[in-house]
Amino acid sequence: MAGRAPASSSSSSTAPEFGIEGEEEFLYGAGSGWVEPRASCDHLASLSPDLLHIPIPDTPCSRCDHPDENWLCLCCKEVLCSRFVNKHMLHHYQQMNHCLALSFSDLSVWCFACDAYLDAELISQLRPVHETAYILKFGEPPPLRAMEMRSTEESP
Repeated sequence: MAGRAPASSSSSSTAPEFGIEGEEEFLYGAGSGWVEPRASCDHLASLSPDLLHIPIPDTPCSRCDHPDENWLCLCCKEVLCSRFVNKHMLHHYQQMNHCLALSFSDLSVWCFACDAYLDAELISQLRPVHETAYILKFGEPPPLRAMEMRSTEESP
C-alpha cells in the first residue's frame, strides 16, 4: 500500500500485521463493529400485507410489558422485547418462524433467518413500514424522504 511504512522486523512489535484481507475488513468496518445491512432478503414474502397501520413505538412487549428495547414483528405486527431483555422476539421467531422484525429503538430491520440487518430505506417492500415507524417515533417523515417529496412537489 502506498505511503505505508515498512513492517518492522523486530520480534518485540505487538502491532498486528494486516495483509490485504485484514486491511479490507478494517476499511469496511469489521474491526469497528460496523454492520452493512443487506440490500435484499429472500423472506420478504412473509411480510404482513398491512404495515401502514402499526403500533406506536412506545408499545410495551405483549408478553412481559417491558417498555424498552422492543421489536415489531413484520409478519403479524406483535410487539415483543429484544434478546437483551427477555428474548420474547427471538422466542417468537423460534416458535412461529416469523423472521422479520423492526426495532422500535433505532428503526433497524432484522431478518432472523438471514441473521442480518436489512436496508429498510433501500428495499422497497420495507420502505413504507420504516417511514411509518419513523413518523410515529419522531412526528415527521424521514429526512431523505422529506427532501424527495419536496423536490417532487416543486417539479412541474
